[in-house]
Amino acid sequence: MTAIARTGTGRRGFAALVCGALAAGGLTAAGVSALDPGAAQASSHREAPLISGQPQYDNTDVYAFVSPDKPDTTTLVANWIPFEEPAGGPNFYLFPEDAQYDIHVDSDGDAQGDLVYRWTFDTKVKNKDTFLYNTDKVTSLDDPDLNITQTYDIDLLKLDDQKVVSTKKIADDLPVAPSNVGKASMPHYKKLRDQAVKQVAGGTSYVGQADDPFFLDLRVFDLLYGGDKSEVGRDTLKGYNVNTVALQVPSAEIRRSEKQPTVGIWSTTQRKNAKGDWTQVSRLGNPLVNEVVVPLRDKDRFNASAPWNDADFLTYVQRPELAKLLEKIYGIKAADEPRKDLVSVFLTGVKGLNQPPDVRPAEALRLNTSVKPAAAPKRLGVLDGDNAGFPNGRRLTDDVVDIELQAVAGELVGNKNDLGDAVNANDQAFGETFPYLALPASGSRGPLAGKGGQDGKDGASGSSARDAVVGGSFERATPSGGTDDAVLIGSAAAGTTGVLLVGIGLLWWRRRGRAT
Repeated sequence: MTAIARTGTGRRGFAALVCGALAAGGLTAAGVSALDPGAAQASSHREAPLISGQPQYDNTDVYAFVSPDKPDTTTLVANWIPFEEPAGGPNFYLFPEDAQYDIHVDSDGDAQGDLVYRWTFDTKVKNKDTFLYNTDKVTSLDDPDLNITQTYDIDLLKLDDQKVVSTKKIADDLPVAPSNVGKASMPHYKKLRDQAVKQVAGGTSYVGQADDPFFLDLRVFDLLYGGDKSEVGRDTLKGYNVNTVALQVPSAEIRRSEKQPTVGIWSTTQRKNAKGDWTQVSRLGNPLVNEVVVPLRDKDRFNASAPWNDADFLTYVQRPELAKLLEKIYGIKAADEPRKDLVSVFLTGVKGLNQPPDVRPAEALRLNTSVKPAAAPKRLGVLDGDNAGFPNGRRLTDDVVDIELQAVAGELVGNKNDLGDAVNANDQAFGETFPYLALPASGSRGPLAGKGGQDGKDGASGSSARDAVVGGSFERATPSGGTDDAVLIGSAAAGTTGVLLVGIGLLWWRRRGRAT
């Protein structure tokens, strides 16, 4: 398949190609809606009412791209648990044992998975008599001081007409990288992350915590950035982490053939219910679909459904509410409906780039594995002439918010615009080798207290920070031995005195009551 050449501006070339593909492919509303009826859903950060209360099962993002340093392989990344506050202990962020985390691969464009990579987890606690996640410094994944550990298996399921025909275990009892508790607990977290990168049957795997790679200003929900574009430019996800699974596999293992190199990718989460049955509670292909395309009444239904039933949600793509809001709030005229251009971007892939032959429209990332990685990736991807980027798969660096805002506003049908949220890159740099994700933010993100008066950003010195911890109500008296025993003794004495005073007061009150 030949990649799209950039002519004039990349945007005009892509728009012309989309329009031509729609005409040649006959993607009329009637043709798409002829799909069998059913229910369909997808997910992102707190996108649907039910899943927002079950963050461990909430799939936040999916990425699929040809590996930049190994172009004969494809890297698949899926993330869960939105808005992980790094210091959110003592119960840090675990994959639950009653879940199946799946990445589906459709190699022939019929909206049915041909391969499913499935992750399941096991948790072990060394000492249940402590509240601590780790009992001392953790220097390796098998460190006895790492009190709570997880391992995972990966099973590769091959399907035919949605029936499992074979199962192969490609990873067994591999370690999960822990949550990054802080500098004192995990002084060399990169070492732990490196130890969690493992070779598996047919590929390379990483499972553990990572910096959330999605970058955007989520204040889009405040009347589209304040109603006057005053609320833009702040990466809302800066400093938050996610739990991630990443797998790098030979592209030849997931595509149909060299002549048909495009695959469809999406992820789901199944949770075991009280009867012991598995129920799908989350689904994600393209970013932001369930958040800003699907309305409230269908969000939960969308999360529980399958791509081959996505005709149920066709009208939301063809008549997007977001375009009407942009017109109402900012006066940007909405493109004529039905929006066939958006059908191509979200449901079928672009003809001549990443649209499989005889494609069945479905909400999935579509990746042409024959398109080589760009030497200098452009954040707007195909919209700016970079055919290796979104919507041809999704790289970590793709600015999908700006791309989708501009597409919804009609960029592909002549309504030229430069809409965006003014967040153009992730706050942390991505890596150049697998798993490419940035290290997770640490639970201790400022200078450590008590390091010779080292000043923090708030102007407080390290010593004064430690004084605050012990109350700051008396002069610190450090013995010549350099320990803080005097401080601890003083704290204990003050606490004992307080307890005695409270006890005397209660006794006096009871006696007074009896006398009365």
